[in-house]
Amino acid sequence: MFNKNIKLVLFALVLGLAIWQFIDREIGNGIMLVLLSLIFIVLYFKNEIIILAFLRLRKQDFDGAKKWLDKIKNPEGALTTKQQGYYNYLNGLMISQTNMNQAEKYFKKAISLGLSMDTDLAMAKMNLAGIAMAKNRKREADTLLKEAKSLDKHNMLDEQIKMMKDQMKKASNMPKQHYGRGGRR
Repeated sequence: MFNKNIKLVLFALVLGLAIWQFIDREIGNGIMLVLLSLIFIVLYFKNEIIILAFLRLRKQDFDGAKKWLDKIKNPEGALTTKQQGYYNYLNGLMISQTNMNQAEKYFKKAISLGLSMDTDLAMAKMNLAGIAMAKNRKREADTLLKEAKSLDKHNMLDEQIKMMKDQMKKASNMPKQHYGRGGRR
């Protein structure tokens, strides 16, 4: 994987070579080199490693997605800001299965860096709401669920949000248990 700045330099070099080919009346070579230079621009805005990790995640292959993400050694140097957001979002999704505290950090960082799609942002906020609910921070969970609901324009997460709200209502109606009091009043 190349650094994001190296991709821009390669784009400029290949585009310069294409212009030289046009000047030299080698039109076919010039067109081919222009198309080749466009690949570097696409890879600048859409990181190949993150795309491959998303594909693994769609197949529910968490280990494979984690292996792809681990290939990114320096996310700040290799990725643009939005790509760093998706890097943290994917790490949060995978780590949320085992470690909620670390997943919460990843989701918060992904939200602060920004995600391109509102549905992804809604999903990140919904996961944060689930973590907050598990830690008995009901107000925070409620506000995060409201934000997720407003971001979900196509109602793709409607059932999950409704289910989480029902769980919050059930948890608030449960009697409080006090441990370690020994039955004295």
